[in-house]
Amino acid sequence: MSSKKYKVGVIGATGMVGQRFLLLLENHPQFEVACLAASASSADKKYKDAVKKWHLAEPMPAKFADIKVMDAAADMKTIAKSVDFCFCAVNMPKDDIKELETSYAKLECPIVSNNSAHRFTDDVPMIIPEINAEHLLVINAQRKRLGTKRGFVAVKSNCSLQSYVPLLHPLKKFGIVSAAVCTYQAISGAGKTFETMPEILDNVIPYIGGEEEKSEKEPLKIWGEIVNGKIVPAAAPVITAQCVRVPVSDGHTAACFVKFEKKPAKEEILKAWADFYGEPQTLKLPSAPAKFIHYFEEDNRPQPKLDRYTENGMAVCAGRLREDNLFDYKFIGFSHNTLRGAAGGAVLLAELLAAKGYFD
Repeated sequence: MSSKKYKVGVIGATGMVGQRFLLLLENHPQFEVACLAASASSADKKYKDAVKKWHLAEPMPAKFADIKVMDAAADMKTIAKSVDFCFCAVNMPKDDIKELETSYAKLECPIVSNNSAHRFTDDVPMIIPEINAEHLLVINAQRKRLGTKRGFVAVKSNCSLQSYVPLLHPLKKFGIVSAAVCTYQAISGAGKTFETMPEILDNVIPYIGGEEEKSEKEPLKIWGEIVNGKIVPAAAPVITAQCVRVPVSDGHTAACFVKFEKKPAKEEILKAWADFYGEPQTLKLPSAPAKFIHYFEEDNRPQPKLDRYTENGMAVCAGRLREDNLFDYKFIGFSHNTLRGAAGGAVLLAELLAAKGYFD
């Protein structure tokens, strides 16, 4: 791990994911928050006054409370000059996010984004650090397109993917033909709490806008390859998804079914999960879980309430692996959606970018 320190901006600092970023960055060994930015309505206020509601159980870090919030759009040039890179977690229309992030990149300010706007831009890497770190190489082509030396956009994938794609990935060597997944997604994925989403109590909502398309298509980009400066998505496996909002505060659960070209033994799958690690573990990045995949033998695990903070919420949990009548196997996956799935995943991506010299 590099000992170099980097000055960081958080764009969209007042929202739920922005708040989670600040908790993760409060005592980070490499990243020091140098500026906070949000919409014009929050600009020029102290952070503690700009935050309409603090959504998280942990208190607002005192060190950020009196920082003056800047206007993410109007103060862009000032922000870009004052930091080494920015995290972005804004709540805006997709086209506006795309324009904002590209504008920062063109000002030579790298953007590590939690947003979906650039996920299918073919020279923007969409990274799960343990799985496709090699996709960072496409940044060279993106910089050429943007006309930048330092500036670029890198994104993390959708939060629900973290509950099943990391579990499918080590099994690709057995030839995955198809997979079906139903995700049971926490309300914090919509930026909500039980107080702000009373309609979820005693209820399940069987629709989350755009989520099923992301769940089916994003894994193929993650498993794609770089060809002529563009990431070409993988052609297979076929994934079908259903996404459901459930009355859980934090943590997305996935019921996953998988069919193989050559069916492995159950012991082979468990070994593939137990042995799997990626560059974050090799590089010992500060936010990386020591063990990426945790398998539970108990029939009633993993559970959001019991397992969401496994390895500080950065591990992926699995359980109930068993043979299936229609597919070959089925299992349950689980991950913390605002830690591994959102802010924590973005911080880990930034640590990987720093280790590879992309902010220098």
